[in-house]
Amino acid sequence: MKTASSLRLSRTAQQRISQTCPYELRVFRSGIHRLGVRTRESIPGGRRVIEYGGEKINRVETRRRFLHGSPGRSRKLNYLAQLDLYWTIDGAVDGTGAELINHSCEPNLKLRKFRGHLWLFSVRRIRPGEELGYDYGFSETGRRVRCRCGSAKCRGTINRT
Repeated sequence: MKTASSLRLSRTAQQRISQTCPYELRVFRSGIHRLGVRTRESIPGGRRVIEYGGEKINRVETRRRFLHGSPGRSRKLNYLAQLDLYWTIDGAVDGTGAELINHSCEPNLKLRKFRGHLWLFSVRRIRPGEELGYDYGFSETGRRVRCRCGSAKCRGTINRT
């Protein structure tokens, strides 16, 4: 059952996705984790799909938000994506909606750094109705995070192995 806050989040994220993405994507209640994103049209392989946008923060602020949460968010929900050794993008603050794309051990997207930005590119043709996912690649030395992607190639953890 959707809560009022998740309904607001999904409406807001849907608006941001519609404004920033050339493909028709939809936010929906995902079986993987909370909300997810699926495409309503075919996306060819090798295409730039959506920018992982948000507030650009330094490593001191990144550590603080990792430990205590982003402004107005629970510490349990982390939307931090590392741009380089100094900068991180916090998708929880002014994100593009890409922060709702879930992890997958058998991804159809790949996160790439491109001209100072983080972009999600399609790694193969993505069919209409397919949930979007990319490998978060959490540190192999960090706390283990259980994976719920359900793919045949699931490694059981979001962490690199």
